[in-house]
Amino acid sequence: MRQALLAWLDKRAELLKFIMVGAICWVVDTGVVYTLKLTVLGEKPLTARVIGVVVATVASYALNREWSFRSRGGRQWHWEATLYLVCSGIGVLVTVLPQAVSLYVLQLRVPFVSPVTQAVANFITGQVIGVLLATGFRFWAFRRFVFPEVRTREPEPVG
Repeated sequence: MRQALLAWLDKRAELLKFIMVGAICWVVDTGVVYTLKLTVLGEKPLTARVIGVVVATVASYALNREWSFRSRGGRQWHWEATLYLVCSGIGVLVTVLPQAVSLYVLQLRVPFVSPVTQAVANFITGQVIGVLLATGFRFWAFRRFVFPEVRTREPEPVG
């Protein structure tokens, strides 16, 4: 039973690490977004969202490069970082899109709805839907373009 579990985890280690990095960066993103919204960017929730995503992206690169995709890649650092930023930039657009639709297409914003309704809609569309969509896109894009299956470093053993 233990060997079967270890084999299952080993096959999915990269994805599990990526998800853990994502969870850490979600906390970073959420902290930055709500700190900004509750202080200097109260009237600019989308600007706060973009700043939060950018800060979380920097943390994500470091953690994914050195942990999630440690056994992949091998490109020169500047080329890899450029590809990471391009894929992450597309990920920012994917993250922001549901919240932008909520705010500007569905009009779920003050003065059309209450501040509480806007806050709930922003959380669901930005922190849940946008983050989930962007996470799926990023995992695919990072594996395909940024950290391809060229093993130049030793993988970490599981267990």
